[in-house]
Formats: sequence, structure tokens, C-alpha cells
Amino acid sequence: MEHSVLEMLSQRVYGLALGYEDLNDHEQLRTDPVFGVLAGREEGSQALAGKSTLNRMELGAGQPDRYKKITFWKGAIEELLVKVFLESQATIPEQIILDVDTTDLPLHGKQEGRFFHGYYDEYCYLPLYIFCGEHVLCARLRESNHDASFGSLAEIQRIVVQIREAWPEVKIILRGDSGFCRNELMSWCEANGVDYVFGLARNQRLRRIIGSQMWEATQQWQTTGKPARVFTEFEYRTKTKKGWDRERRVAAKAEHIDGKENPRFVVTSLRSEPWPAPSLYEELYCARGDMENRIKEQFSLFADRVSAKTMRANQMRLYLSVMAYVLVSGLRRLGLKATELAQAQVSTIRTQLLKIGAQIRVTVRKVWISMASSYPWQDLYRQVWANLRC
Repeated sequence: MEHSVLEMLSQRVYGLALGYEDLNDHEQLRTDPVFGVLAGREEGSQALAGKSTLNRMELGAGQPDRYKKITFWKGAIEELLVKVFLESQATIPEQIILDVDTTDLPLHGKQEGRFFHGYYDEYCYLPLYIFCGEHVLCARLRESNHDASFGSLAEIQRIVVQIREAWPEVKIILRGDSGFCRNELMSWCEANGVDYVFGLARNQRLRRIIGSQMWEATQQWQTTGKPARVFTEFEYRTKTKKGWDRERRVAAKAEHIDGKENPRFVVTSLRSEPWPAPSLYEELYCARGDMENRIKEQFSLFADRVSAKTMRANQMRLYLSVMAYVLVSGLRRLGLKATELAQAQVSTIRTQLLKIGAQIRVTVRKVWISMASSYPWQDLYRQVWANLRC
């Protein structure tokens, strides 16, 4: 029996989207008639690939093994992710915001590149994610014995070049936490017309600079008993050996909350006229929190299943999860538009629209699917079906 690469990839991507995280699940799925149609199997009598065949595709990427001859090209997959984002836009936007962040993928075996990360208190990988809204543009698996910003400049350069080839006039803002506040990255942005706003780690020197504003916030808290914020901004340059090569604009939030100080700082290339300090922090920088929801959705699609021996095979698994996310994100953007699930998480979409009980009957020419009349989201299902057909 022959199984095409496209069919096997479809099995894995659709399986992850539907909540089947392991290759073992495909021992039952391979004979499911509806899943066979979904994966592209035209002849319903033939089973899909089993777990051993899928294992050879997934774990043998690039290995010199006679049974594992399927490989993948990272550059082509990364280019595809940006291309999907570009094609999803009906019109060219005037401005886009690229969110960059990292997360931890725990390791419980002797995987290649394992390293104990003190902050996360575990052996883990430290993948780099870049999003634009809900679109994922980069998912790069990395070892955890590096700084959070390690390799981010190369990924950002690649993405910006591809975007500007399609949209030469678009304004790009790069946003990230203090882990990406590095002189190399900020200098590249300034030299290439990319604006940025990064968190800036607190220190005693910064605390002294906003001393008067912090005193004012403390007085307001003592008077009202409610959290108090006072914003300010100033020019700042680090003085370490690997510090900044120039002064940059820093916006500060002097906040007193629950009886303690809570100062926050961001550094930016944006001017104060369109972005005064309060709106820069509250409206622009804090909005990056939505990226945390996008990263959580990767875990709903089992991006943390990095139990293969090699990093290349685990990168392949990460890509499969990302492709499942692209699929469900497209369903949310197109099928769920103007419905009650327009902003729903992947797990909610899966539960209410994808994992539905039905009676299956296979005839010579058709596969008949009879859904239960008691299904509670029938109207929503019809609306999604109509949206997709349009």
C-alpha cells in the first residue's frame, strides 16, 4: 500500500487539530471513513498510514536511514508561514505589529540539546515565536542555554524582507518584552526603518530617575487608597560594556499598588507626538499580552510534544502543530467571522464544532454523515458552513 507525503501530512495536521496528539491514535483513525475523506484518501476501502509509517516520516527527517527518506526544508516552511499571512489580507495595511516572544517546552528524556533552565527550573527547549495578530510567522525551536533574544534578529530580518517585497510602504512595529531589549536588535531596526517598543528591565539607576514620579504616585495611593500611576519619559543609555551605542527614548510608569511600588519601563523608537508615554505603555505595549493567548493555543495543539531524539525531528513536530494552528486560525478568521466564536480559543472551537458525535454510513458512491438533532450548536454550524462556502 502506498501513502503520499501529502496524505500523511494531512493525517498528522488534521489529527492534531482534532485533539489526537500521539501517533498511536492513528491506529484507530486510519480506518475511520470520515478521517479518510478528510486526509484525501479517495478509495474509502483502503486504510490510511499507520503509526509506524507516520513515525518514519516524522522522526526520520534528514537521517541517513534507508527507511527514513523523507526530509523537510526549514526555509520553505518559514517562507510559507509569511506567505499565508500576506495572502490573508484583503487590502494592504498601513501598519502591522510583529510580536516576538519565547516560551518553554519541558523535556523529560535525553533529547538532543537538552539544558537545565534556571528560570523555568526544568530541562527544556526555548522556542522563538513571532506573530502578527493571530497569524504565526515563525516557530523556531532552540536550545535553552541561550539568551531569550538568541537568533531573533535573523528571523526578524527574514520576515521583514519578505513582507516588504510584497508591501514596500507598510509601517512595521516590533514589540517584545525585556528579553529582546538588545542593542543589536534595536540598532538594526533603526537602520532599516522598523520601529520598536521593548520592555526594559528595572534597575536602581532607572528607579532613581523616576524618584519624584514614584513619590507622587505614593502620595496619591495614600490619599485615595487606590492604585496610582504617574507616567514620565526621558532619554537613557545603558553604561555596561555591552550597552547601547546611543541614547534612546524610555517611557516609565511609576505605580504604587497594594502598598508597594510597581515601576515599569519601555524603550522605543516611536516619537512622543503620536505616542505619549501613557498610551505608549497602556495601549501599545500592554496589548502584546494577546500574544500569550496565541502561544497557549500552540499547547492546545500539542506543540510541547518534543519527545523525539533529535532537535530536527522535534522541529518537524513543532511545524506540524503550527500548521494545525494555521488551519484552525483560518477557520476562525473565515468561517467564524461575525459569530459567537469569532474570538474563541482553539480548544473551544474543537469542542463545539469539530468533535461532534455522528452516525456514519458508507455506500458505494458516498459517505453519509447523520448528525444528532440534539446537537446544541446547529445554527452556528450552519453559519460556519455558509461562511466557508462563500
